Order: sequence, then structure tokens, then C-alpha cells
Amino acid sequence: MKSKELHERSTENLLELEKTLGIDLFQAKFKNYTNRLNDTSTIRKTRRDLARVKTLLTQRAAQPAVAGESGGTE
Repeated sequence: MKSKELHERSTENLLELEKTLGIDLFQAKFKNYTNRLNDTSTIRKTRRDLARVKTLLTQRAAQPAVAGESGGTE
């Protein structure tokens, strides 16, 4: 999943995607542990996608806080 695609999504959609990717990652790890996972690269790809989503959510959460601080009283 490309970061450009993620930037176009809404915050609510990203939160849902975060939950879905977390579940997918758990299932892939479990399948790998039980030797039922054919393509082990899915674990790495899912983990990186999840990190991209979490990073974007963190940036969006910090954005209003930074904008509020710049309204100084000089």
C-alpha cells in the first residue's frame, strides 16, 4: 500500500484499516507458527503497512496541537 493512497483516506477509514491490518498480521503470524503460511513475506508487508497507517494517524493527531501552539500572544 502506497503512502499517497493513505494520505487520501479519512481518519475514520485509517482507524478501521489499522484494526484490519492488526488482525491480518496476527493471523499471518499464527499461520506461520503452525506451518500453514505459504508466503512469509506477507508478515513483513503487513507489518510495514500497519506502521505507515499508525505514523499517519500520529501525524494527524499532532497537527491540530501544533497549529494551536503557533497562535501566540505577541
